[in-house]
Amino acid sequence: MMRLGARRGWLVVATAPIVGFFALPILYLVAVSFKTKDDVLSGHFWPTVPTLANWPSAFEAANLAGFIFNSVMVSLSAGLLTIALALPSAYAVLRLKIGGKWLASVTLSSYMAPPIVALIPLFFLLKAVGLLNTRAGLVLVYGFANVPVAFWLLTPFLHRIPIEIEEAAAMNGAGPLRTLLQIVSPIIAPGIVATFIIVTVLSYNEFLFASAFTFSDVTRTLPVGISLFQGDRLVNFGQMAAASLAGIAPVYLLALNMQRYLVSGSRMAP
Repeated sequence: MMRLGARRGWLVVATAPIVGFFALPILYLVAVSFKTKDDVLSGHFWPTVPTLANWPSAFEAANLAGFIFNSVMVSLSAGLLTIALALPSAYAVLRLKIGGKWLASVTLSSYMAPPIVALIPLFFLLKAVGLLNTRAGLVLVYGFANVPVAFWLLTPFLHRIPIEIEEAAAMNGAGPLRTLLQIVSPIIAPGIVATFIIVTVLSYNEFLFASAFTFSDVTRTLPVGISLFQGDRLVNFGQMAAASLAGIAPVYLLALNMQRYLVSGSRMAP
């Protein structure tokens, strides 16, 4: 019992700095959201004279609720599109040997290029098809852009499935698509959900494409909307902190509700 208690004590000591590293920025953001402009410039961690004015002001100064709604809808839709593209692609490359070894390498290497390289071509492409300044345009951009990430994340899960399971399905008359949907997908469901959460969060946080392809409050996402709190001479740090905390809430709730899938997915990965 003493050894067990000592191990737990060392575990707490070891994990405390890690927890503090991730929790400290959030705590500081909370503190700033209750500070006045003068209090922010004072440099104190906690507000000396707390105020609630930043929270209603954040929603009044900009269409914050609309920005959050746009980000949630675009990121969830883009995440579903990414999974719909990446899952059959990864299965075809790994199991059906389509494209050989080079296709997987090309798919992963395409994500290494800086996103700004594709900014101008995508701008004129969306303009040509009438999807510029639309949520659907962002869904398509994010959905395709995150396919390499999802491909890379799904590959280890597919590798862990015994080939005998798929061979038995083929002997019973199941084709590749039916095998993927009815047999493979349920087995690696935790990995699929974990991948979906990751690519959804990537889309939710994206700023470059959203700032270039949207021009109105009807289509702007949260990262772009938060940047609007910067004034000409002074940044509204209190309102920006309140807006950031409000924007964190949907992602936090998604991760909290899907936590068991994230844990199961991490256990499945080799």
